[in-house]
Amino acid sequence: MALELMSSAPTDFDFVIGNWVVRHRRLKERLANCNEWVEFDGEMSTQKILGGFGNLEDNILRLNDEVFRAIALRSYDQKTKKWSIWWLDGRLPSQIDVPVVGEFIDGVGTFFANDTFQEIPILVRFIWRQIDRNLLYWDQAFSADAGNTWETNWTMEFRRQRQTCDRAGSKPAPPHASAARDA
Repeated sequence: MALELMSSAPTDFDFVIGNWVVRHRRLKERLANCNEWVEFDGEMSTQKILGGFGNLEDNILRLNDEVFRAIALRSYDQKTKKWSIWWLDGRLPSQIDVPVVGEFIDGVGTFFANDTFQEIPILVRFIWRQIDRNLLYWDQAFSADAGNTWETNWTMEFRRQRQTCDRAGSKPAPPHASAARDA
């Protein structure tokens, strides 16, 4: 059962709603002058929550021989007009990441957080772009120098999954899921 959405809900993240096949590229080592990328696949399924003032992204990631789950939770603050995004890796079920906070300007979502990486204070940046209805792009970058320079360490390219029907041909098959921050 789908619950009613509120008419005043933001539409910034509407482009991500649905089921996606994901191609991940992640630096083998972060903040270590590494140029070697690891590529892996996944799926993602995202639905609106909180009457449209949030969404929940369910992910399956296939990194080397490991398959794991993760979620991203997004919520919109009507007062600040900003989105917050949290990441929870199923391999660390009691450790939710510090939220990145930001907004969309001219169709590009940019989100920041203060965090640490290997005990070093860093800035984290997420960027979301919709290329077209069926193609999305996301990247994550770290800065260890207060934002003067950035190292992009993870990218994702999302391709919308086609809707398939069950054997009777009457209703969509259940979605599978995937995406991430620290995989």
